[in-house]
Amino acid sequence: MALQRIGVVGCGNISGIYFKNLTGNGIFSKRVQVTGLTDLIPERAEKASKEYGIPYIKKTEDLINSPDVDIILNITEPYNHYGVAIQAVKAGKHLYTEKPLCAERGEAQEVLKVAAEKKLKVGGAPDTFLGAGIQTCRKLIDDGWIGRPVAAVAFMVNHGHEHWHPGPEFYYKKAGGPMFDMAGYYLHTLINLIGPITRVSGTARKTFETRTITSEPLNGKVINVDVPTHIAGTLDFANGAVASLIMTFDVFSHTLPNIEIYGSEGTLRVPDPNTFGGPVFVKRFRDENWSEIPLLKPYPDNSRGLGITDLAESITEGRPHRVSAELAYHALDVMHGIHDASATGKYYEVKSTCERPEPLIK
Repeated sequence: MALQRIGVVGCGNISGIYFKNLTGNGIFSKRVQVTGLTDLIPERAEKASKEYGIPYIKKTEDLINSPDVDIILNITEPYNHYGVAIQAVKAGKHLYTEKPLCAERGEAQEVLKVAAEKKLKVGGAPDTFLGAGIQTCRKLIDDGWIGRPVAAVAFMVNHGHEHWHPGPEFYYKKAGGPMFDMAGYYLHTLINLIGPITRVSGTARKTFETRTITSEPLNGKVINVDVPTHIAGTLDFANGAVASLIMTFDVFSHTLPNIEIYGSEGTLRVPDPNTFGGPVFVKRFRDENWSEIPLLKPYPDNSRGLGITDLAESITEGRPHRVSAELAYHALDVMHGIHDASATGKYYEVKSTCERPEPLIK
């Protein structure tokens, strides 16, 4: 059976792990085929083309319209996601895009409308919840280890990316900030573990008007901050659970967990949702100590590309894909909803929903 063929738009910082896993001897290289790449910066595209043996197609529209491409992998900067995504689905290509799905709800709705009309599949990162760590957590919850989930906390706490990222400016522009850059990891994980979200509230603020890059090659450049950089939210889930969420680029040090799920019979400590591995800890209500749970395989290591591989195989197999458009849009709706709640001083009743993704481990 022929493999689904992927065309990659964007060869920036995150592209390396995709290329590594999808090509050569990568973990997904026998399950998909990368047939072309492009980037607005020719030098980046040329370097990736030589390193991974992928044809470089100079114009984005030529790659998108290539008869040798079935799926577009969109890993451009967030504010460019819509432009590439709408071109891809209008050209009849399936789409998998890095997070967020688009910068605005309306943009995403248009992409999904066109995709539905053309019977195309759309998926949106992150796919880390399909890794061994969080899939182990999913099985523990589904098997009743902590009873019924009743509450949760989720904390992404650091002082921004300008200290290490080679091109961090986009993190402080439209579709950036800790919410749109990082909350997807936490929301996809929470939705996978608990289910869809029905209502949110929150407060968002921009703490610093500028940031100074201290990483190379832009060391010393001052960035104007256009988005909130500290967000505190509350999430109400359809099953009745309530979660507290903090996403911030304004904190140097902390002692907070990544995610904890509180059940009617115990607590589950979930690993960093920006990774595919562990560790996973459980403490049931009668236990004196936490117990580390061995990870269930597969995918304990950095497995970016798992989401698009699952989408590709779902096309061939005629089944739903796990990192779905509905999941990605629901997360986008929730992220905007927390900002909306902060702006209006009112709860946001979430208008979208989705199913919990099918687990990899049963």
